[in-house]
Amino acid sequence: MPADSSNITQTPPKKKLGITEEGWLTDCWYFAATSKELVAGKHIHREILGQPILLGRSGDGKPFALRDICPHRLVPLSSGRQLETDGSPTIECPYHGWRFGTADGVCKHMPSLTPEDTTDPSRVKVRKYPLHEANGVVYVYVSHNPRFDGEPVVEPPDFGKLPAQPTFVISEDFNAHMDDAVVGLMDPAHVPFVHNQWWWRPPSAGFKIKKKPFEPRTRGWAIARHTPSGNSKLYNMVFGDAVTTEIVFQLPGMRWEVVENEKSRFFTLTCLLPQQEKLTKVVQITWIENAPLLKLATPLLKRMGTTFLLQDKEMVDLQNRGMKYQKNMLWIDDIDVQAKWYQQLKREWVATRTENREFENPIQPRTLSWRS
Repeated sequence: MPADSSNITQTPPKKKLGITEEGWLTDCWYFAATSKELVAGKHIHREILGQPILLGRSGDGKPFALRDICPHRLVPLSSGRQLETDGSPTIECPYHGWRFGTADGVCKHMPSLTPEDTTDPSRVKVRKYPLHEANGVVYVYVSHNPRFDGEPVVEPPDFGKLPAQPTFVISEDFNAHMDDAVVGLMDPAHVPFVHNQWWWRPPSAGFKIKKKPFEPRTRGWAIARHTPSGNSKLYNMVFGDAVTTEIVFQLPGMRWEVVENEKSRFFTLTCLLPQQEKLTKVVQITWIENAPLLKLATPLLKRMGTTFLLQDKEMVDLQNRGMKYQKNMLWIDDIDVQAKWYQQLKREWVATRTENREFENPIQPRTLSWRS
């Protein structure tokens, strides 16, 4: 007789860690703001991974990030003001005056309490997010556990020695899930069609076979450092003959490109910040060192960068029209290999967090080729 399956206890599937239901990675660092956006005593409201977050800087110069909801009547704390409470910086809710410490999110004061009231304000707390500030940029760590109060599982972003402040910053909000924004921005074959203005890539430039050596990097990959070819005349004019370039991608959504020689450096970091399920902020931050010609051209470079972002944004809007009817996309080799790598890296990150083990980069060294 067949076994009675009604007596078999099935183990429920293990809950995945390191990712939200919307497909955003957790236990990761994300771009939060530029340092100049955070003015002492002021606040800004930002949505990060679908959550309301207050970003600010206390009078002592320290940046902080708290959940932007007072747990009492759910009023945004960013609408309140900063005050000192018992010598510590706090945020005062504008509704009932509850004050929360900027350093720990703990309630320090409830003005309505009487001496007979047994309510302990310190038992009330809003979520605090770790921050890291470097080179004029502030990054926020979003843990999977909303009650997290320890050390981040990964080090904050480190791009080596850079100037204290960026030369310029541009940003645009894309009406896209972060995954679609990542895939679109790393696509190597769209340039001749999307960015084909006369001053960058005119149609007369024609199509050429590109071959690039890729290698694994920390939670990502890189186009190995090499001598540039396509725009070598421009690079040589600015940097001289001994110029190299490198492009790196790293989870959860940071891509940086560096063009440099022994003395000069042009470093552009692109950060993707998921805000809502179909809303992603794309921020490009550029530092220029010891390159006077590029410094003089900063207004032009900023305008060019904005043009590129707007053109990519237009393609996202067009793509959304098709996604109303079909979700699956047809990916091919070699131009879509990086998109596949991104998904592989995401799966490995989730497995790493769920199984509580070290991250193992699934990407192997490989040369990719395409015509563009």
